[in-house]
Amino acid sequence: MAKSKAKKLREKLVREGKMNPELKRSPFVFSDMRTRITKSKKDHLYQFKHKNHSSWDGNDGSFIFHVLFHFNG
Repeated sequence: MAKSKAKKLREKLVREGKMNPELKRSPFVFSDMRTRITKSKKDHLYQFKHKNHSSWDGNDGSFIFHVLFHFNG
């Protein structure tokens, strides 16, 4: 894998006896500071943009109305 220009420059500075900029990095750089939470009930409800399209139990809220006419004659 190729080295980036920045990494080559850091290695050159170390070879010349100068300070490595990686040592100045904060320890928080390597930690994941994001808070992970599970979705709330409201988050799940707002997730569905289009209602009544299809659902897992087949009840999508739609109905059909049939009218049958029977003529004798």
